[in-house]
Amino acid sequence: MAKDARAEADGAGAAPVKSKKKLLIIIITMLVLVLGLGGVGAYFLLKPAAEYDEEYADAPRERARPSKRKKADHNAAPVYVALEAFTVNLVPESGDQYLQLILSVEVEDAQVDEQLKQYMPKLRNDLTLLLSSKKASDLISSEGKTRLAAEIKEKMNDILDPAGKGKKHDWPVKEVLFTSFIIQ
Repeated sequence: MAKDARAEADGAGAAPVKSKKKLLIIIITMLVLVLGLGGVGAYFLLKPAAEYDEEYADAPRERARPSKRKKADHNAAPVYVALEAFTVNLVPESGDQYLQLILSVEVEDAQVDEQLKQYMPKLRNDLTLLLSSKKASDLISSEGKTRLAAEIKEKMNDILDPAGKGKKHDWPVKEVLFTSFIIQ
């Protein structure tokens, strides 16, 4: 009877050891498969473009050439950016005179809006200097306002695109619009 109890104890202990080994082998095999598939996937995802180009050199393809500027879509809605008000002293003619000016600018695309925000301190400084150098008599007529809008546009484009001088049709700021113009 002691032998039977020992045999049962040995038989019961042997079965879990074999099942643990099988389970361990299955887990290791699955782990190797997952890591192998992950490595193959990473290789194809991170494969350099040069290898891809060599592999498919005979295949016809069209690639968009990167350009510095996108061509203007004439059917696209215009993008306007409103600027904060400018209040400056004008060159005195008969006592103190002030100009309060609120303007909006029509820009090439939404990216120029971000560029405007980036350069805003310099833009405000240069426009304040430009506006404070004017006389009220120069700005009262519509021709004076038109000239001022052209000067502001040129000043802004010189700051936003200094390399684009001489290429007025490619400037980021297309038009300067006055939304409020008060001289006191």
